[in-house]
Amino acid sequence: MGNIKLMGRTRAQESTNAIERMYITMRHLFNRGFYKPMGISGETLRESLLTLRPEIYGSIAGEKVELNGLLYVIDRLPKGIEECTFINLTSEEGYANSHFKPIVPPKRRRNCYRIDEEQMNIEVTRGRSEIYDILTHLTFLFMESHKIMRKIITDEEGSYTRDWKKLEEAVLKKELSQVEREIALSHTANILGRTFKEVSSIYPKFMLSDNEERFLHIIYWLGKLAIEETVNNNKRIVNFSPVLRERLGHHIYGEIWADSVKRQLLENNLMHRPIHIISANMHSVMNALFAPEALKVESKKKDPMKIYEDLSDSGNGELQNKVMKVALENGMKFIEDTSGTNIDIQIFDTAKLKNGFGNLKFNDKTEEEKPVIVVMDYAFGEQAYETLEELLKPYNFEENEIHLNVVSISIMGKAGILDGGKGDIMIPSAHLFEGTADNYPFYNELQKSDLDGNGIKVVDGTMITVLGTSLQNKDILKFFQESTWNVVGLEMEGAHYQKAIQAASRLRGNISENVKVRYAYYASDNPLESGSTLASGGLGTAGVKPTYLITEKILEQIFNS
Repeated sequence: MGNIKLMGRTRAQESTNAIERMYITMRHLFNRGFYKPMGISGETLRESLLTLRPEIYGSIAGEKVELNGLLYVIDRLPKGIEECTFINLTSEEGYANSHFKPIVPPKRRRNCYRIDEEQMNIEVTRGRSEIYDILTHLTFLFMESHKIMRKIITDEEGSYTRDWKKLEEAVLKKELSQVEREIALSHTANILGRTFKEVSSIYPKFMLSDNEERFLHIIYWLGKLAIEETVNNNKRIVNFSPVLRERLGHHIYGEIWADSVKRQLLENNLMHRPIHIISANMHSVMNALFAPEALKVESKKKDPMKIYEDLSDSGNGELQNKVMKVALENGMKFIEDTSGTNIDIQIFDTAKLKNGFGNLKFNDKTEEEKPVIVVMDYAFGEQAYETLEELLKPYNFEENEIHLNVVSISIMGKAGILDGGKGDIMIPSAHLFEGTADNYPFYNELQKSDLDGNGIKVVDGTMITVLGTSLQNKDILKFFQESTWNVVGLEMEGAHYQKAIQAASRLRGNISENVKVRYAYYASDNPLESGSTLASGGLGTAGVKPTYLITEKILEQIFNS
């Protein structure tokens, strides 16, 4: 038993070392300015990823091409990237004012631009975490492309298999019949080392409205560029623009973003009022405050959670617009981001709420004492520190420093759970920052007892803030779960928010040391369970109930403060 445990710990240590090597290497390559992912310069990244074998990338270490991992990555990279030999990571450098149309990946808010047939530019405005995310995904993508290549070159002279020739014929056709498509999928299954059933099941998930055969195109171009690298030594290259290298780490976007928020608070005479900051999505606080008023008829007929489910359905635009209209008429300000952070803002002046919140009224509060709620959309990794630190700084106006009267900071988000399933709730008491000795214990105003008894499992303990969700494997996670750290889940922003809060309150004196802190997460996946990782798909309606239970509890505590 002891040997098994020792072997498990050794594997966890190997994995931890692999993550550390990856991050050191990525920083080195960034400073260098360019690298070839499938060349000597990318070797350390490839080896580390194979050592790590992250759960989200499935069978990366095997001979078969990983289909769910491929879908996960493609959804987070720009359309057409599989066709590009040159991938440039840039800062915001003026392409928005050009003829180039921005390409926004479906599952990552970032602007990308197809410069020509060979080059894709990806704008990085969210800090190092975004660079790590992109480079990790590209490493996986190119490694899989070489798996495809090894299945289609039959000898040293560069002859190709019949399967490859048939796939190429199908891709070059403008339109495929059902019979032709299934023939192409059969040949593709042979190339990928997968069954016809597996390939047929994944095929529709890649579809776009303007390209039904996208799956076949992606496999073809991944294989084609891998052949170019192997046969003609035409290596794919990742470049980091000089402006990106110069700007990274200087909080340029975070400062512009924070100033726009503080300017709006000042212009509306809200800066001196009790301010409650919530990091959350852009719908739950608004819906919790205004849906009962906006949807009186629907609310009488249905359970409130069913109303929230209806509002969460992207097809229910009419209901969503009704709530938005009432919110804007009753004290909500919406600030669409123009800074490049991709973090929108909602400001709620609760003095303008007609009916308070639920059963909570403001009978004993003056207008000046009524809270102002600032909801900021989700940050990404290290960006959480940049944005919150800048937001908590005093605002310089006409040579005066104006401090925000911040009373509470609440963080609500999605996270991976280690003991439970999708939709369960985690209440942290501390954050550990992966790969460092940094730990951030704190008193959480939200307690397990606040959310128990609603038919949803609630766990409390330590959360680990990871360097990237796509870099976790079972060995590391089991080690944290079974160790005395009592880790219940993993996410990417908690420690960064804590770093900003503690620096602002205890070191710089920008906000009160008595600021109340609330954290709660709902589980988007369980990375320890096969088939329950992020690559297996989204939460669907399973996320609605925990989202609104947490939202309502946060609002209840704010209104009672």
